[in-house]
Amino acid sequence: MDWLDALQLLREEGSPGVLVTVTDVRGHAPRRAGTKMVVAAERTWDTVGGGNLEATVVERARALIAADTDESQTLEFSLTEHAPVEHARQCCGGVVKVLLEPQRARPVAAVFGMGHVGWELAHVLSRFPVRVHLVDSRAEHVAPARFEGLTDGPARLEPRHSPAPENALGELPAGAHALIMSHDHAEDFILCDAALRRGDLATVGLIGSSAKWARFRKRLVAEGHPAAAVDAITCPIGLPGVPGKSPAAIAVSVAAALLEQFGL
Repeated sequence: MDWLDALQLLREEGSPGVLVTVTDVRGHAPRRAGTKMVVAAERTWDTVGGGNLEATVVERARALIAADTDESQTLEFSLTEHAPVEHARQCCGGVVKVLLEPQRARPVAAVFGMGHVGWELAHVLSRFPVRVHLVDSRAEHVAPARFEGLTDGPARLEPRHSPAPENALGELPAGAHALIMSHDHAEDFILCDAALRRGDLATVGLIGSSAKWARFRKRLVAEGHPAAAVDAITCPIGLPGVPGKSPAAIAVSVAAALLEQFGL
């Protein structure tokens, strides 16, 4: 697998990585300028020359992954017997510059309910580099025709019909953000219950009033969920103080809060 396929694989998996490029070579070196490799937390693809150079690059790249940063880093290596090394010595005689470019994993969100607000929210999020599952128990609300024109943006939108949307929630990766806004309060409750049983989602938000949340909270605690876990669910959702109750206004408010959580 070459470096380009490796980057695509990591994107499909939702995993972070670092693109490594040899940017400059003076004198003798294992690889020429323009050579690339990809480093992930536990895997690598291609090579920039092996030895101390590559071992150090992989080590630094994995430190960038662990730091969850998007700041690039440039390293310079002198491949001589007198140069200080962290790993095996290389005596090619040249000098190599390497650029490390972190490729952060795309944030993952799931919107449960493609009604008026959900559809507007899909429009807003389609403009950002995120992965969004768009789930509805009604097939017509996730028909491909509803999302024409939205797939040309930087987001990866994944409409999905799921008669039992709690199953789709159960398949989300750990650390995903769930937004619950279905057409049915009973369905909303089931999704909240399923989210709490998982316990590994980054955030869970529920659309609705404080009165709705009071009823849900009482029932969720009665189901045996710890009060502290239940209180981690956000309801109402969105940034406070954003005016307007139209679907578009609510979607903008919800998207702004979500982007704040994403750090975008």
